[in-house]
Amino acid sequence: MEIHRTLVAPDGVTLGYRVIRGETPRRLIVLLHGMASNMTRWSEFVERTTLKQSWDIMRLDLRGHGESFWRGALGIDRWCEDLENILDTEGYAQALFIGHSLGAQVAVRFAARRPARVRGLVLIDPVFHQALRGGMLTASRMKPAIRLLIGWIRLLNGFGLRRRHIPNRDLRELDEATRSRFLNLGKQQEMIALYSSPWEDLKFFPTASFMQELLEMIRPLPPLSSLPMPILALLSTGITYTDPVLTRQMLADHPQTEIVTIDAYHWPLTEKPEQVREAIERWCEQLPP
Repeated sequence: MEIHRTLVAPDGVTLGYRVIRGETPRRLIVLLHGMASNMTRWSEFVERTTLKQSWDIMRLDLRGHGESFWRGALGIDRWCEDLENILDTEGYAQALFIGHSLGAQVAVRFAARRPARVRGLVLIDPVFHQALRGGMLTASRMKPAIRLLIGWIRLLNGFGLRRRHIPNRDLRELDEATRSRFLNLGKQQEMIALYSSPWEDLKFFPTASFMQELLEMIRPLPPLSSLPMPILALLSTGITYTDPVLTRQMLADHPQTEIVTIDAYHWPLTEKPEQVREAIERWCEQLPP
């Protein structure tokens, strides 16, 4: 049974997460969602994975998302501090981290900061700064303007000029509806337009938070070659935010990386949930106890 938990961080922010635990101590998997997302993106995975038979599983809302709602400063370093506080509170010395997109960025940064606490990494469509293309590359070139815009928005928020209510978003419901309305009918382009639209995300997410996360998505990561743990990388074949050849070159710098290709467009948890789940389960079963 999945247990709902909250933790009040040292600065007073309430962090929400859910845990499946065995009767005796077991290895832990931590699931990290993507940009402007929340832990409900992992609902189908948690319900259907066979890993919960032998692993404890935790999914959480990163600070600023879902049940960890917060309008203040956001960033990978702060998210890493929150992760460590949650692991300490739950009594886990180590975990395997599975992250999608922004969640993969957080997982890599945490692994570089606390390598002894990371058993392994599963990176689903990670975004490497050196491989940026398209809109992400444009955003990288506009970082000073984005920072200035964030400052102005937060200043206005401080004067009370902000949305009073931001609705919750159940991504499990969205994913099921998307498969029914678009993917099952061969309407991939309509799905891409919906999932890549910042205007759609901003209906459910504060504007300043969205801009801060954009900066974190394009922030350079530590070199993977410095990480001692094994890595599984799941890479979509379709349109992504990075050059696929350069992305594979970045991953090849790590000697313990296995790459699995998923026929998707950067949202494989939505598009091919069974394929993602089976690839992760196979890899985790091969890890030493």
